[in-house]
Amino acid sequence: MHEVKQPRRRKGFTRISRKNQVTIPIDALAIAGVGPGDTLMVEAKSTGEIVLRREEDPLLRYIGAFDGLYKPGYLDELRDEWQR
Repeated sequence: MHEVKQPRRRKGFTRISRKNQVTIPIDALAIAGVGPGDTLMVEAKSTGEIVLRREEDPLLRYIGAFDGLYKPGYLDELRDEWQR
């Protein structure tokens, strides 16, 4: 019996499976800073491009945006009031 050889994959390329699934090359994931558990938004362009964009966490986006809004220690004073 002859072994069926799979066509050699080119670096940076992938193929769509019968279930419409795609494996993203690990080098591309590493450069983009994307990993297991991340949610990606998929955008199809009329040029034939498909863009994957990491979903941005709105909380992380605005953490620290209001630095300097309150005098130092003010929020700690409020928290102390809540615990009484």
